[in-house]
Amino acid sequence: MSKGPELFSDFGKKAKDLLNKDYTSDQKFTISSSSYTGVALVSNLVNKGGLSSGDVAAQYKHKNAVVDVKIDTESNILTTFTITDFLPSAKTLASVKLPDYNSGKLEVQYFHEHAALTTAVGLKKSPAVDFSATIGTPSIAFGAEASYMTSSAEFTKYNAGVNMTKPDSNASAILADKGDSLRVSYLHYLKQLNGGAVVGEIARKFSTNENTLTVGCSYFVDPHTLVKAKLNNHGNLGALVQHELRPKSFLTVSGAFDTRALEKTPKFGLALSLKP
Repeated sequence: MSKGPELFSDFGKKAKDLLNKDYTSDQKFTISSSSYTGVALVSNLVNKGGLSSGDVAAQYKHKNAVVDVKIDTESNILTTFTITDFLPSAKTLASVKLPDYNSGKLEVQYFHEHAALTTAVGLKKSPAVDFSATIGTPSIAFGAEASYMTSSAEFTKYNAGVNMTKPDSNASAILADKGDSLRVSYLHYLKQLNGGAVVGEIARKFSTNENTLTVGCSYFVDPHTLVKAKLNNHGNLGALVQHELRPKSFLTVSGAFDTRALEKTPKFGLALSLKP
């Protein structure tokens, strides 16, 4: 693949991951394994609000092809077939979720030294068509995405943004919801945090004049223990501790608090991920 700008869907992803990834108020158990033949298995069990659900996923890799199959407790079967470099600098993905045969989708991603393009089409009558494009370099890129419904002949989504990346920082600005919302984020890695980072994000909804400012940080206590925290201007505080029990096996404890209503019961989550 060409080393050029990233996909539009990845704009601001590093900041979003620091503020959202691994935070949970559920109980989750994951166990995964892999073999030398190219087969990987992952089993998930989640308890959410007293209700349990789970899924089993298998992945098989062979040369430039990857097949993913996931079966959940609601009898849904999601199958994804990915081919890399089927055409030069291109990736093709085909997916379907049974028993809904109308959920099929075909996606093509194309990467160039100064551009990245994606097109996804639903495999049904009068499908939705999603497409995105970015131009620039790995350091700075401009992009846009849109969704078009062929059944109604109208655009249901169009967003645009800019993303800037340096070795120690990332900044992005995205105009979304057909121009009704703006999200600006900035992330900076600091040596003082042992490889951790600080992040700030402001989101504005123009139709309601609502602003949300969120700040967060991550800090490596030691090579095996990560601490994260976030707080927004509405008083919502989140924190987590993630410890690597053994290589690629993690225990994560997280909590969420409403600092403006301390009488409310805090939410706590626990996640255990094991890879023997």
